[in-house]
Amino acid sequence: MGVDYYKVLGVDKSAKEDDLKKAYRKLAMKWHPDKNPNNKKQAEAKFKEISEAYDVLSDPDKKAIYDQYGEEGLKGQVPPPGAAATGGEGFPAGATFFQTGDGGPTSFRFNTRNPDDIFAEFFGFGSGGGGGGNGMRGTTRTSFGGANMFGGDDIFSQFGEARGMGHQQAPRKAPPIEQPLACSLEELYKGTTKKMKISREIMDASGKTLPVEEILSIDIKPGWKKGTKITFAEKGNEIPNVIPADLVFIIDEKRHPTFVRDGNDLVVTRNISLAEALSGYTVHVTTLDGRTLTIPINNVIHPSYEEVVQREGMPIPKDPSRRGNLRIKFNIKFPTRLTAEQKSGIKKLLGP
Repeated sequence: MGVDYYKVLGVDKSAKEDDLKKAYRKLAMKWHPDKNPNNKKQAEAKFKEISEAYDVLSDPDKKAIYDQYGEEGLKGQVPPPGAAATGGEGFPAGATFFQTGDGGPTSFRFNTRNPDDIFAEFFGFGSGGGGGGNGMRGTTRTSFGGANMFGGDDIFSQFGEARGMGHQQAPRKAPPIEQPLACSLEELYKGTTKKMKISREIMDASGKTLPVEEILSIDIKPGWKKGTKITFAEKGNEIPNVIPADLVFIIDEKRHPTFVRDGNDLVVTRNISLAEALSGYTVHVTTLDGRTLTIPINNVIHPSYEEVVQREGMPIPKDPSRRGNLRIKFNIKFPTRLTAEQKSGIKKLLGP
């Protein structure tokens, strides 16, 4: 039966040129002898077989002979269709003719290309000289930037398997599209789900772009902070030869009438009189989840005084059961002037 070139490349008989190229690139990179120093003999045989399969299936004339007569037909055991008994008219390009001396039937075989030459065409590297015949080139290998592949510098470390191959560059990734997502402190305290409607263009099978609308669901977790990013991969417009951009929503905090967030803490500021600062004050705070806290303060409140209520701040994202603190600060309103009687009274009360 001979070699099944389709099976060698892992493609079916309806494979297009791009399918063949993709299959060859993947297998050639995997089985190149320089990539397999510990298994070079097997790799060379496999690499040669892969190259031969691609050489035949990528050439319409060779493929036609192979599809009808198989490997035997390519290698001289069966004449191709249209071949004359006395010459080469009707033979596909790349065939070499042989005729027996007694005027017998003409036979033929294909001159298979050198595996290194095919590899060089794909990956853009120059071929070294020397070596002859079909198959591998003895000790001469494809080189990159003049460095022999058997040395320390080889294409697999310098070029990288994940990058574009051959003269066709891999599709580039479009830069991310960033969109602020404003959230109230209540939403960040309790968590919520936001629905975002986006419009973008996608390509159909023919390459035509079509406008579409889509609803994205964004789950806001309790305790998330300003700057937190939520990424929807490849939700940008679809453009030929470009990987769509990621759509990135960035949490922003709306200004709150009562609280200021400081990390995981919540800070509230109360304006009080000097008399309240000296005689005591009771703070009433409505929390972000609707509870009312009553905090009596019996200490003398000075300008830098801060009352701390444990675990009444924001949830901690990594462990929402834990919370930051509520910190109460004060702006003390001092009188702009005092009468002589008031001054005398203060001295009596506060004096040494």
